[in-house]
Amino acid sequence: MQEPVIRLTKGVTKNPEWAMAQPVDFTLEPGEHIAIVGPNGSGKTMFVDMLTGKHPVLPQTIEYHFAPSEKTLVSDNIKYIAFRDTYGGDNDRTYFLQQRWNQMEIDAETPTVEAKLEEAFMWAGNDTPERREYQRHLYQLFAMEHLLDKYIILLSSGELRKFKLVSTLFCEPRILIMDNPFIGLDAGTRDQLSTLLDTLSKERALQLMLVLSKSDDIPPFITHIVELNDGVVRPKMTRDDYLAHRAPFPQRVLSEDDEQAILSLPDSDQDYHADEVIRMNEVTIRYGKRTIIKDLNWTVKNGERWALSGQNGSGKSTLLSLICADNPQSYACDIALFGFQRGSGESIWDIKKHIGYVSPEMHRAYQKDLPAIRIVASGLKDSVGLYVKPEPQEYEVCRRWMDIFGLKGMYDRPFLKLSSGEQRLVLIARAFVKDPELLILDEPLHGLDNRNRRLVKDVIETFCQRRNKTLIMVTHYQEELPRCITHSLFLERHT
Repeated sequence: MQEPVIRLTKGVTKNPEWAMAQPVDFTLEPGEHIAIVGPNGSGKTMFVDMLTGKHPVLPQTIEYHFAPSEKTLVSDNIKYIAFRDTYGGDNDRTYFLQQRWNQMEIDAETPTVEAKLEEAFMWAGNDTPERREYQRHLYQLFAMEHLLDKYIILLSSGELRKFKLVSTLFCEPRILIMDNPFIGLDAGTRDQLSTLLDTLSKERALQLMLVLSKSDDIPPFITHIVELNDGVVRPKMTRDDYLAHRAPFPQRVLSEDDEQAILSLPDSDQDYHADEVIRMNEVTIRYGKRTIIKDLNWTVKNGERWALSGQNGSGKSTLLSLICADNPQSYACDIALFGFQRGSGESIWDIKKHIGYVSPEMHRAYQKDLPAIRIVASGLKDSVGLYVKPEPQEYEVCRRWMDIFGLKGMYDRPFLKLSSGEQRLVLIARAFVKDPELLILDEPLHGLDNRNRRLVKDVIETFCQRRNKTLIMVTHYQEELPRCITHSLFLERHT
């Protein structure tokens, strides 16, 4: 009988700050593929950190048996990908919100995808014909060929996930742990990734562990489920047992009191009340020889609710960056917002006061460990970080929106100490806090559990019942779109 690949017995972290609510018992048997599920803030990442050694446990409580791998170090055999929409290294603190679209930041030292992947390939092992064939195999399966000449800084959120996964697979780990690998990917790429992971696990003696916020994202190759709740790791169960007993997706989460509070918010006497909120005429965006958007004509009228969709790399986030003036090319385009022609004298900061915005790029840009309420309050000032102290009544508005999004009591908790799902809720509250006329939500439900996904949809649907409210929302999951959607725009990817 083979030894378990990982055996954790009454596991307790050496540092009490990282401790789970109860000692952890867990085994990973050969051939098993695990999904780790649980609500936002339940301790999923802390559990993974125990398995990988990032949060060391007390001696003699964890054992590893990595055969047939000949590598001995835990770090060589277990690879963990957190997919935090990173454009540089995991510890990069130089990224800023507009960097992805700023051509001035691209110079001779800016790496291409091919250069970074080649660097990862050489770092992971020797340059042999067998490994080169494996490299070509991964490029083909992930359709990376058309991305190789693209600058890393220009990759979409979904493209970054593919890049990071391929670079990690060069190391040929014994166990691959991935945090929400499917979010940010279009439907075709999600299916491709699931099939690819299944194939690789059979080809390479690779065992997979997926950390999933969406319990409906569990792919067919998963054999067992480990559920966490309130810092407790529950006993492992088979996939079939879990699916037979899991809680149904909630039909409504927002309370009647919170719904009424949103509906009764007073209208602002500063609103534009423009008939046309957005007008784009023959808009084209290029980076070098690569065309991202070509000859786009688009008009969004007051009160319309748009779903913006398209394959990874089709230009969805770039299009939104033009609206928010985060993209320098927006000033060379024929764009009008709220009836004001871009570049005609109306300050972009005046325009931004009427726009609430959240995106993967914004999440990436928030790297300072400020109290959560200060992150929300930064939405009042349209800043990344908070440089102007809000008035007491403004803090009260921030607390009200945090309460609506289930963040009551987390006002002073440091942002980087929150789970990724809780961070996303903070940034969504930031988008709503100014009661904007135009709400732009780019993949807002990234990393949210089933309950919080339903909560955010409830809030969006309620908010959009009010007059003079316009919505643009991006998601790769049709079921995430709120019922209030009235129009759709599909972007084609240019080659």
